[in-house]
Amino acid sequence: MKRRVTLATALALLGSIGPAAQQQQAAPPPWTLTEGQIREMVERVRAGRDLTPKAWPNGARAAVGLSFDLDNETGTLRDNSASPALLSQGEYGSRAGLPRVLALLERHRIPASFFVPAVSAMLHPDSIKAIMQPGRHEIGLHGWIHERNSQLDRATEQDLLTRAAKALEAATGKRPAGMRTPSWDYSPYTIEIAKELGLVYDSSLMADDRPYEVLAAGKPTGIVELPVEWILDDFPYFWMDRGSTVRPTMTPEEVFSIWKAEFDGAYEERGVFILTMHPHVIGHRARIAMLDRLVTYIKSKPGVWFATHEEIARHVKGKA
Repeated sequence: MKRRVTLATALALLGSIGPAAQQQQAAPPPWTLTEGQIREMVERVRAGRDLTPKAWPNGARAAVGLSFDLDNETGTLRDNSASPALLSQGEYGSRAGLPRVLALLERHRIPASFFVPAVSAMLHPDSIKAIMQPGRHEIGLHGWIHERNSQLDRATEQDLLTRAAKALEAATGKRPAGMRTPSWDYSPYTIEIAKELGLVYDSSLMADDRPYEVLAAGKPTGIVELPVEWILDDFPYFWMDRGSTVRPTMTPEEVFSIWKAEFDGAYEERGVFILTMHPHVIGHRARIAMLDRLVTYIKSKPGVWFATHEEIARHVKGKA
């Protein structure tokens, strides 16, 4: 009989199996590695051919993929924490942040991709309905409970991601076409599991500014990578965690200047601009106003194609 993973089971797994797997895989000091060992490590997952198309749809000069990770409470639950204060920070995502995000997207009549942990979808079914209601947005995989893949053994990672895919399909009526790993955390098995699930794309790696095909052990996977980057993520600029060294140091105006410059670069290169945000982070009033200003600026440029990650991935794959 196949094991059933409940929320409680997933929490137990993340609290016990992860450290055990880490201990079993204790690595030798890096300076003792041979060239062969080093090459094997770096070539497990690598960037393959550039998939930037010669042309974007309707003659557009650049593609823009806005994305929002609806983590909500899972960023706290994955650490076995039940702190009401920390959980309330996550709850803000669906209660206050998401409505503002969806209102902005509706006002501009543009699509976006939402990456949702299965537990977040379970806790906030109305959020899933709200995202799907306009008929232009996409919901992609983002793990079961925002687990750290690099701390899991292969069987556990595969089980959780497979169950997450089924949970999102049940909630939306559509099988997810792509994924973003929680915290952009990859294990040696992640890309293999993505291929087994038949995913079209991933958006978790950072080897380029351009879309590319992911290689696994030197072999093409057929999976499109839509690269991310911390400078194009709201979390490091704005998040406040009193229990860690992470402190917000940037104003919305400063972040606007960085994101604007990054878009201008993508526009000049006729490339793609992928922006990662979180409703519980970007959804605060001053920040959503900044995002509205950024979208307005991007729309002022002729030849910009706003699309979901799935639409971008299918386009570049079809043109490769």
